[in-house]
Amino acid sequence: MLSAYVPGTAQLVADCLMKREGLLTKQWSYDYGVVWRGMEMLYRLTGDKRYHDYIYRAVSEMVGLFGTPKGYSYSAYNLDYLNNGRQLLYLAKISDDFRFRTAADLLREQLDDQMRTSDGGFWHKKIYPYQMWLDGQHMAIPFYLGYERDYGTDPAAKEDAAMQLVLAWKHTLNPDTGLPCHGWDEKRTQIWADPKTGRSAHAWGRAVGWYMVALVDSLELMEEDNRYYGDVLSIFRELSCTLLANREEGVWLQVLDQRGRPGNYLESSGSCLICYALLKGVRLGLLPSEYGKEATESFESIQTHFVGRMKNGEWFIAKCCQGAGLGGKSGRDGSFDYYISENVVSYDLKATGAYIQAACEDQLMREGRQSYA
Repeated sequence: MLSAYVPGTAQLVADCLMKREGLLTKQWSYDYGVVWRGMEMLYRLTGDKRYHDYIYRAVSEMVGLFGTPKGYSYSAYNLDYLNNGRQLLYLAKISDDFRFRTAADLLREQLDDQMRTSDGGFWHKKIYPYQMWLDGQHMAIPFYLGYERDYGTDPAAKEDAAMQLVLAWKHTLNPDTGLPCHGWDEKRTQIWADPKTGRSAHAWGRAVGWYMVALVDSLELMEEDNRYYGDVLSIFRELSCTLLANREEGVWLQVLDQRGRPGNYLESSGSCLICYALLKGVRLGLLPSEYGKEATESFESIQTHFVGRMKNGEWFIAKCCQGAGLGGKSGRDGSFDYYISENVVSYDLKATGAYIQAACEDQLMREGRQSYA
């Protein structure tokens, strides 16, 4: 790993990813959207058109002749599928290709039919009934708000989007730790759900990272007269303060609420997502300016713990939990032992895309810039 802070690594890591992975076109997968979002930010930061072209070529290939994303299933009602919608909105603005807007319309229509809990929260997927996961807030809500900003005609939709963030906090927050747990089961029938609260047992680092990004990106898209704006801002500030107090060696653990427990480890993807959200929150004036120093220090720690360079010059992000979830298959019981048992990998798209996003925000802050070009 790096021994000291290195500037400009967003481009270095992005260039290596493009060379290593080529175009991301195998499946309509949310981790592609994490990378594409990083490339969009990098294009806006540097003006280097290669990053825009990388997104355009991949998404153009992924969207069919009549505007249906390849591999997308409407009937699955899967919030993960909506993450890539942000890039559809980006491309629809700057391209005359009707397919991008048509595909975005389709993803937005899914939310009109999405199954909900009794108080209006989106199910994470059809196959996960009555469950809200923190992951889904990142996948769906910034897209929902971005679509309504660009094309929406129903003012209530913007409040509905913001309400999801508030409901997720209400249902997943563990008041004893100040941290939100990974998921919530309204029916209390899942093996991982507490029979009294419906919450899962622990605060998984990447899930909390997804939620932090959902909060800050949504606040950027919301008008202040939104009924839930103040609640979302309060949640973001409270959680940011809690997370800064729960760092380990400047970064964040795989299981955030189990500090000091043997087997727990420093994890890259969640750390990058949380750091991005803190840096952006300071830049947008949503968080106190003094948090900026702590956030840049955390970014430096991310580099020393997770960023490596091979002898051939290739840059990579290490120590990423390959995947974790709740239920659905054997072993995903939300326990500490489960979370630390999942594979830990390098070169993962989620960690790499999140790192590029955090590195872009870090560069903006160090250069004293308030916005992208």
